[in-house]
Amino acid sequence: MKAALPIYHARMQRVLDHIDRHLDDDLDLDAMSGVAAFSKFHFHRQFVATFGLSVHRYVQLARMKRASYRLAYRDAQSITEIAMDAGYDAPDAFARAFRQRVGQSPSSFRKAPDWEPWLAAFGPLNNARSKLMQTTYTPHDVTIRDVAPTPVAIMKHRGDPATIGATIQRFIAWRKATGLSPTVSPTFNVFHSDPRTTPPAQYRMDLCVGTDRPVEANGERIEAGTIPGGRCAVLRVVGNTDNLEPAALYLYRDWLPASGEEARDFPLYCQRVAFFPEVPEHKAVAELFLPLK
Repeated sequence: MKAALPIYHARMQRVLDHIDRHLDDDLDLDAMSGVAAFSKFHFHRQFVATFGLSVHRYVQLARMKRASYRLAYRDAQSITEIAMDAGYDAPDAFARAFRQRVGQSPSSFRKAPDWEPWLAAFGPLNNARSKLMQTTYTPHDVTIRDVAPTPVAIMKHRGDPATIGATIQRFIAWRKATGLSPTVSPTFNVFHSDPRTTPPAQYRMDLCVGTDRPVEANGERIEAGTIPGGRCAVLRVVGNTDNLEPAALYLYRDWLPASGEEARDFPLYCQRVAFFPEVPEHKAVAELFLPLK
């Protein structure tokens, strides 16, 4: 039984990966049961029992989540294009469904997203995905690297982590205005606070972009700084990169005490290597860095 369970979960994980890769395609039950190598007569009940969602609702939520990211962070794509990519034949049908799910029209969400209802709307999807995502790690997952110092431009987020989406939106707009594309300029987050123990109003995180150019504010509060070089323990997270807490907890609670290493006087930080929705969500990559003495 214990040996069979990981195999069963791996087959279900294949289904989620298939959905991520084929959100623009017709995702019928026959095809997905074949991906999992399960009987088509039982697959749907197995899926619901594993994830707590029907296949249809899971796909709807996955498409709507991708659409919401494109609305908030990809202003070059029209709402009509986003609606079609989400599987709707007309923008008004998409608008009704989006408002019902998120509480805002697509155009209103694009201008000023209300992130707290958004988090609630996609909680069932995130819960389903987390059931099979890796949340436990081993020492073999951690490497020690000597990293070079990186000059960065910094936009500070101060306040409730639930509102970080608005800061990300401003950060992306500022990067576009200054020509600091993620394809050529690395993206970092520096975590000054632990969200589990810090009151929401006092939460602190920095959004950073690597650049050795003079910093242009362009109407934003931008500071120049440096992510210092030195030895770091690095843990690579693939998939659910919105939630790095399990990886951070492993580094501090399990890996660091057993390693004989000591943490250096600089906060935990991550580099965003591959972003959703540019890549399917299961292929998003973040590397978490714990600076060491």
